[in-house]
Amino acid sequence: MRKVFWIASSYYAEGLPFSLVQQVSVQFFTAAGAGTPLIGLLSLLGLPWNFKLFWSPLIDLFGNKKRWIFVMELILAGVAMLLIWPAQTMNLSLAFKIFALMAVMSATHDMSVDGFYIQTLPESEQAGYSGLRVAAYRVAMLVGNGALVIIAGWISWFACFALAALMLLGLAFWHRAVMPVPEKGTTPKGQRWEQVINSVRSYLTQPHIVWALLFILLFRAGDAFLFAMVTPFLHSLGYGLIARGVLTGAVGTITGIAGSILGGLIIARWSLQRSIFILTFIQSFAILAYAWLAWAKPDVFSVAAVAAFEQFAGGLGTAVLMVFLMQRCRRGFEATHFAIGSALMSLAATVAGSFSGFLVRDLGYFHFFLLSFAAAIPSLFLAFFMPAELFQQERKRYEKLQVPV
Repeated sequence: MRKVFWIASSYYAEGLPFSLVQQVSVQFFTAAGAGTPLIGLLSLLGLPWNFKLFWSPLIDLFGNKKRWIFVMELILAGVAMLLIWPAQTMNLSLAFKIFALMAVMSATHDMSVDGFYIQTLPESEQAGYSGLRVAAYRVAMLVGNGALVIIAGWISWFACFALAALMLLGLAFWHRAVMPVPEKGTTPKGQRWEQVINSVRSYLTQPHIVWALLFILLFRAGDAFLFAMVTPFLHSLGYGLIARGVLTGAVGTITGIAGSILGGLIIARWSLQRSIFILTFIQSFAILAYAWLAWAKPDVFSVAAVAAFEQFAGGLGTAVLMVFLMQRCRRGFEATHFAIGSALMSLAATVAGSFSGFLVRDLGYFHFFLLSFAAAIPSLFLAFFMPAELFQQERKRYEKLQVPV
């Protein structure tokens, strides 16, 4: 039971700063009256997640991952407190700089948590807990894009960022107390940088790695366009901070949690190889629901239904991607290997999101959402024709557990 608690809380702690950087920043800039091109450029805050693989070996080779988690959470709490300063005057330039600092710290924290998870849990348990990981992450997004945004609209942005800082501070000391002590590394210091090179080489020499990298890169391409513009789209329909916090933060994230849990259960029961295409298809198809919203402009209940469905589908897709990334990791290089995969995963969000605002300005929301769906089609092709060798590690594990694949 203790294992369940630290897994859930560590991925909550991973998701909260991400929500502040990628979601709450958009709400903050939208409330300040920024246009869609500027809001789209906030996707550039994802660059630290794209390039984190370049400093990920530091986490594998220096110190232990539990200590990295504690220090990063203390720093993140301090950075969240800094956001109170620009919140008083809606200083967007200063706010962007502080959000950028938080992004770097958050990306480093993510690698520490992911590496600790893969290092600490046996392979037979990793897929089974993937639903819990994603669910906890999405609870954090519910708190960030839901509760904290509602508090900003109801009370103030000061209260929003102060509460976020207090949560991160509490999580740091909680994890210091309840997380198990990781095994000490035995690599001599003189061999560490040789291991860095070996870690990257071992990842890139896996069978069918080009196919795997393309799938990771393109899997969330359609969602990346959608994700960047949902908040300004709802704002254009007349929904304010509190309403947006309820629709995308509360309603959407709760169904996203349900989707992530169900996705983890489906993968654990039927294997990733059997379920990867259908779950990818559901994630991609949900994007069309937003195109319908932009065309029909229906009532609030229809908007809530679409937000719920799209987030549910996104939860299914997230479970797929997390398990796929974990299956690319090799023992001893968990943080580096997972960082390589997750950096590629977030690259689509950064690239697509950065110019999504310009596309909305030129095309309008209806055609923009159709374009978002078109961007998801390559991932369907890759999932359907996925080489069976990419699931060899999964088949071996299931054979060991005597579970038919």
